[in-house]
Amino acid sequence: MNRTLSRRLFLQLSGSAAAACGLRSQAFATDTLVVPLAEVGYGQVTLTSQPHLAQLESTHSLLMSLSNDSLLKPLRAMAGLPAPGDDLGGWYTYRPDYDYMTDTVGFAPSCNYGQWVSALARYYGITGDPATRDKVLQLNQLYAPTITSRYYEVNRFPAYCYDKLVCGLMDSHRLVHDPQAFPLLDATTAVATPHLPGHAVDHDVPWRKGKNISWSWDESYTLPENLFLIFQMGAGQQYRQLAEQYLNDTTEFDPLAQGENPLTGRHAYSYVNSLSSAMQAYLVAGSEKHLVAAKNAFDILQNQSYATGGWGPHERLQATGSSALFDSLTNTHASFETPCGSYAHMKLTRYLLRVTRDGRYGDSMERVMYNTVLGALPLKPDGSTFYYSDYNFQGKRVYHNGNWACCAGTLPQVVADYGINSYLQEPGAIWVNLYVPSVLRWSEGSTHLELEQRGLYPLQDAVEFHLRSSRSTTFALHLRTPAWADGATITVNGRPTPLEVTNGFATLRRKWRNGDVVQLELPSQLRLEPIDAAHPNVVALMYGPLVLFAKTEQQPALTRSQVLAANRTGSAEWTIDTEQGPLRLVPFTDVGDSTYSTYLQLA
Repeated sequence: MNRTLSRRLFLQLSGSAAAACGLRSQAFATDTLVVPLAEVGYGQVTLTSQPHLAQLESTHSLLMSLSNDSLLKPLRAMAGLPAPGDDLGGWYTYRPDYDYMTDTVGFAPSCNYGQWVSALARYYGITGDPATRDKVLQLNQLYAPTITSRYYEVNRFPAYCYDKLVCGLMDSHRLVHDPQAFPLLDATTAVATPHLPGHAVDHDVPWRKGKNISWSWDESYTLPENLFLIFQMGAGQQYRQLAEQYLNDTTEFDPLAQGENPLTGRHAYSYVNSLSSAMQAYLVAGSEKHLVAAKNAFDILQNQSYATGGWGPHERLQATGSSALFDSLTNTHASFETPCGSYAHMKLTRYLLRVTRDGRYGDSMERVMYNTVLGALPLKPDGSTFYYSDYNFQGKRVYHNGNWACCAGTLPQVVADYGINSYLQEPGAIWVNLYVPSVLRWSEGSTHLELEQRGLYPLQDAVEFHLRSSRSTTFALHLRTPAWADGATITVNGRPTPLEVTNGFATLRRKWRNGDVVQLELPSQLRLEPIDAAHPNVVALMYGPLVLFAKTEQQPALTRSQVLAANRTGSAEWTIDTEQGPLRLVPFTDVGDSTYSTYLQLA
């Protein structure tokens, strides 16, 4: 059943929280407010999908293989301490003489460290692997001596690195249960804050005297999300105050809440990432302004997204109604900053789904997952990183020219979150958001339950759920029904069940028994999505949530009817018959080393 708060009680609670935080809570027009859905724990979900599991295991294995001395080397060097061990190289290396105009090595020393600790902690939360827990504890112990003022004095990105360190210590506390995580967090905050700007400073705005432009590429406006989260975990009042201090209200959230688009020209990944800070301002302090800002920003983002769900060609957000996406099909191969952008997008849509229970946010998350990050090239031991998805008419999957770039930090985090993005919960209900083969475990009172998800979706239409329960119990099962899935059906134990969809979710509320089986059919049909309204004949061919990428170096002449008549010639392959011969199309995960085109040009 849905849990709701009375309007008066909610406003009392959120008002007191907002007053303590200095945020202004605004009244809602509804009589009752639904409590946000809860996230499931990392240990509640076991992935069984081979593509998802392979990414998780690959990134984890690589992080475990890196020596602790190598991981600590730039932090020790920047702190003025002896720094033994091999240098990882690339962005991760510390070079006091780094020149952003000429050097590719040394751009962001230690930038990934906190994210890697976070990813290892999440992996331990998922699997309970003792060796992973030991590595996290060892890294935290070795990190302690590097907590110095000098580390931040010589750091081009003090806010960025502090934010990632907070995240790593936060996950060490909540998942690994490291008793030193909070003391290390307090020590880190004490030395870091004097070297932060004191308020949110936009990307590209200088704030340190005597420094070149590369020192203005820090991201202090992303800080509040993790600060709000660590406050909720009991770290102390100072973290909520610090979160409020760095909310980017003046140039971002205030205009967004008023329906304006202040994102034009902004650095794409970090400004989308900052929207999770707005969501935490709502979830922690009840600030409706920040919820409205995040919702409006999502709508702006949707209106400038590729069919893949990606956005931000050249790492820049665009003006509403711009032709930038169409132009990018020929003028760049840097179409979407994939692991970083996917991580930001999937966090934002998870928060919005928790609050609104609107399936369109899950639809968007699913599209991004299948068409971008799931097809990312694997992180290599030498730091070779898949950075951009390429949507050019002559696209290729390639590694970035800078090793250990920022996406080497977010990739292990985003793949560790596949499980918690798949399900949400509340007392008496489970919400299934992503259709990824997996097993969810939870309890309803004293009843222990497992829901196993099976199938080859989205390449096949059917998704099956097998229930195991210690005894019969009543709860609601909410299944996301994508907007494109016309004619969706549900059966329970082989019997058709009426499908009632509200805000993109079908609900089954009944007394469940051990062995019950639910089958959801989501019929997929080929359809076309234009790049924008001004170019209706430049289209992506879609199958369910999948973009089908044409494996070609030179597109043949095509008509709309030819494209929609594509034949399925394999489990993950479609073919269009053309005068020049067959044109093969596959999902992003299957393009391999081929040249491909995301969009087709119709005659």
